[in-house]
Amino acid sequence: IWHTYSHQSGNIQANDNGDLACDHYRRWADDIGLMRDIGLKAYRFSISWPRILPAGHGRINQAGLGFYDRLVDGLCEAGIEPMATLYHWDLPQALEDEGGWPEEKLAAYYADYGECVFKALGDRVKRWITFNEPWVFVWLGYGLGIHAPGRGDRAEALRAGHNVLRAHGMAVERLRALDAQAEVGLTLSVQAHLPASAKAADIEAADRSDAFHNRWFIDPIRSGRYPEAMHQEFGSLMPAVSADDAALIGRPIDFIGLNYYTRQLIAEEKGGFLGARILRPIGRYTAMDWEIYPAGLYHLLKSFHRRYALPLYVTENGAAIDDEVLDDGKVNDWERMRYLQSHFEAAHRALDEGVDLRGYMVWSLLDNFEWGFGYSKRFGLVRCDYDTLERRPKQSAKWYARVIADNGI
Repeated sequence: IWHTYSHQSGNIQANDNGDLACDHYRRWADDIGLMRDIGLKAYRFSISWPRILPAGHGRINQAGLGFYDRLVDGLCEAGIEPMATLYHWDLPQALEDEGGWPEEKLAAYYADYGECVFKALGDRVKRWITFNEPWVFVWLGYGLGIHAPGRGDRAEALRAGHNVLRAHGMAVERLRALDAQAEVGLTLSVQAHLPASAKAADIEAADRSDAFHNRWFIDPIRSGRYPEAMHQEFGSLMPAVSADDAALIGRPIDFIGLNYYTRQLIAEEKGGFLGARILRPIGRYTAMDWEIYPAGLYHLLKSFHRRYALPLYVTENGAAIDDEVLDDGKVNDWERMRYLQSHFEAAHRALDEGVDLRGYMVWSLLDNFEWGFGYSKRFGLVRCDYDTLERRPKQSAKWYARVIADNGI
């Protein structure tokens, strides 16, 4: 669906598309060499459903599956643990044509896809993420229409979210049946939704915002219920959770992944969505216009640890910076180093206070196709020249290598 969406004029900045991107498909061996040079202990990557099953179900594309087989072999040979994500926003277009995620049948199709991948890679991959950021692809893709597939219907988004949760539960069942020792979880896009003041109204507005953005896809897994704030906002549009669905969705998981970049400062707004509005604090911002707020990561690690009592991974954290290429070829990204250091410190504080944080993945290894922003935003530790595809480690990559080697900052 992202191939289709990115080829429709006006959807992506500068009408960029992901046809070539950083060409990791052909350059994976060299990219593993970069990982080894930096000293990475693990590599989180995402698997493309359309590559494996172009029609969404049925015939397996062995060439697509073979790429991931080689990649995982290469990682293992380099001593880098593979951590695989089954779904990172890109549904086979054929299934979107059949109705997409709002259709119940997609859950079973997804579970079949997951089983296919588990059987192919599960002898080497022992940590699995079912979905990356379901809130983003469900709400922005189906609810607001600003991501693929570009729909704009709240009811469809809520049905899609429910079927994603059912699909997650089915995939957990399939993996448990194949390998009882493997670990499985899901990754959430999270922001620290913090009240603008000590007023009760602002605190309550921040909690409603947190429930919708951060807890929509984890509360049903852990408690069998959607957050109350969603019932208050969407009323009869909310999917009913049958006893069978609650049992399926609530299959035990081993960890939660958190993708954290920024916070939202929330004040009450009567009549507004969720009765809340977002303020813009004075502060430092990345090239994405996201406030740099490392204390938000500490806040979320503590709150997720307290609320859900599961091991946590920071599965994404990083900054889009306007990198400076110097005359000697070095890439100066001092602001990215400052960003990462401050967030590592926040995570370390949470660790010291007993949070069960198991791993931390920087986003990202390479500059890449950044969805609606195309190639205009660079998150990478390694600069990718999109004309020549040359890789050039930035100053942050060299700094990060020292952090790993020293196990400290």
